[in-house]
Amino acid sequence: MIAHPRDVFDLAGHEGVEAEFEAARARGRLHHAWLLTGPEGVGKATFAYRAARRLLGAASSPERGPLGADPDDPVARQVAARSHPDLLILERIGEDGKPRKVIPVDEARRLGEFFSKSPASAPHRVAIVDAADDLNVNAANAILKTLEEPPPSGVLLMVSHSPGRLLPTIRSRCRRLAFAPMALDAAAAFVSARSDANPEEALRLAKMARGAPGRAWSLAGEGALALDDAARELLAGLPGVDAAAALALADRFRGPEGQAQFNLLFERLAERAHAFALNRIEAGVGGLDGWAQAWETLQRLPREVEGLNLDRADALFTALVDLRRAAA
Repeated sequence: MIAHPRDVFDLAGHEGVEAEFEAARARGRLHHAWLLTGPEGVGKATFAYRAARRLLGAASSPERGPLGADPDDPVARQVAARSHPDLLILERIGEDGKPRKVIPVDEARRLGEFFSKSPASAPHRVAIVDAADDLNVNAANAILKTLEEPPPSGVLLMVSHSPGRLLPTIRSRCRRLAFAPMALDAAAAFVSARSDANPEEALRLAKMARGAPGRAWSLAGEGALALDDAARELLAGLPGVDAAAALALADRFRGPEGQAQFNLLFERLAERAHAFALNRIEAGVGGLDGWAQAWETLQRLPREVEGLNLDRADALFTALVDLRRAAA
């Protein structure tokens, strides 16, 4: 089972970023808002919790890196128990433990009240937004209001996988820390150490995740290898389609986990369709308009299915129609 970032106490590969943040804190030149950017699963949320522990007064544990803290430290225990009075978390997971489509405006408005109060037991009040990409329009504007009136003892840590989608006024008011992916072999080793994936499978997962170790580990647990194999077989059979295989895939879309499986299959189909089109370009082969349309469909449908509550099986067969036309 993949641990929540608040329960992770080690972070490899980002010592430079951590040292930069710690130097700013130690000099008393800590910016009030930090935008943590980079691919999903690269360690941004883990960093946010590590920084939060330090800002809330956890004792340093240098063997765990520049922002390391002992899991048994009282502050670390409070953070893990989600009971620290000077820490606020905004995320898509609701109080009932179920994921929401967005972080709603009511959640974002809590920031103003939270930062209006003095720290209860720590040097700072700290808020983590994981992720800022999940804020709806009104919630983003509420965050902006907080950024325009920075609290004297407050620090806002915002995770973003796609900072280009954020309001320019939000980006301009934050100090950015960029998190780079690991080398593929290092990301693969990370996965191998934490899953049943063999070295070849771990490398495939690392490539799918573009070197983001947390994302690769997550993919291992989500059955990404099987879905990638299914995507390859579907594309290899075009313009024909194995109806039985397609129906079997559609069965995986049922239930609470169905949307994640649907999104992952479409991600793998889109990735493989894109690679196929690039190969045709390099080979000087034309007829790319159909593939461009199919790729756009694969990108668009997951958002529409989730946003409009459309039937996932119908969406799969719609995408297969476009793929068949492209391959014909």
